[in-house]
Amino acid sequence: MNSNLAYQEDLWDEMIGGKFVAMSPRPSVNHSHVAFNIARIFADYLKGKRCTPFADGVDLYLTEKDRFVPDVMVVCDPDKIKADGVHGAPDLVVEVLSPSTVKYDRGHKKEVYARCGVREYWIVSPGDRTVERYVQENGQLVLCDGYGLELEAILNKMTQEERDAIPTEFKCSLFDDLTIQVADIFERVI
Repeated sequence: MNSNLAYQEDLWDEMIGGKFVAMSPRPSVNHSHVAFNIARIFADYLKGKRCTPFADGVDLYLTEKDRFVPDVMVVCDPDKIKADGVHGAPDLVVEVLSPSTVKYDRGHKKEVYARCGVREYWIVSPGDRTVERYVQENGQLVLCDGYGLELEAILNKMTQEERDAIPTEFKCSLFDDLTIQVADIFERVI
């Protein structure tokens, strides 16, 4: 075994429904760009404010059987933030899809986030360049809106009126004065 720490893979895991699930040790370049871009948007906006943004790598403890590591989360209750992670529902959770996580992100994790009181949940697909925005309604996360960057080939087939109707920005339900540009989320995605 190589003792050089630069060559050792740090495998992360999550506990999903009481089972430990290994996460990929290295996300793809596009996954990293998207997660970083979203974290940066919230870090810039929340500077000097009560809510705290977290990027990938922070444990989120929700139930005895569920410990997740979201790609991005925003926590507005400082009492939930402990040295070992966040204990209790964040206000916002963002999961960036990977082939190995899509089933959990759209299934069990979304159900747990809803049950535990996450107010807004985004599922972001770097491959499709889409954002699905879910909001809390009566203990469920309900799809509110979807946004995406259209491929050039599709845009070329549209009329100007159709292109103008495509939303290029949206607001997070938690912050009335934060407008998010879809293009900023997918900046540098190749």
